[in-house]
Amino acid sequence: MKYRPNYPGQPFPDLQAARVWVQGFVDWYNDEHRHSAIKFVTPAQRHAREDIQILANRHQVYLKAKSANPLRWSGDVRNWDLIKEVYLNPENQMTEREDNKAA
Repeated sequence: MKYRPNYPGQPFPDLQAARVWVQGFVDWYNDEHRHSAIKFVTPAQRHAREDIQILANRHQVYLKAKSANPLRWSGDVRNWDLIKEVYLNPENQMTEREDNKAA
């Protein structure tokens, strides 16, 4: 939350004001913010499994753009494959998996 540009610089005047601000943040985070870790869809889209069609559509758009202007592309189109698993701290997850394998 604290990295949002509109994060309050001063304490909230009361509990209700804090609740209103947090609810606005939660709505934005889940319904508007497109997360890079899940291929730039919102958590709500992912939860509703809308990401499957969104990512398939994006892949088609990129393929069409590349075929229309191949000289503008130096390599393959962006990977829009569905992300199967998402971790809050992937570096910590890898360490935990490696520790479990060694045990």
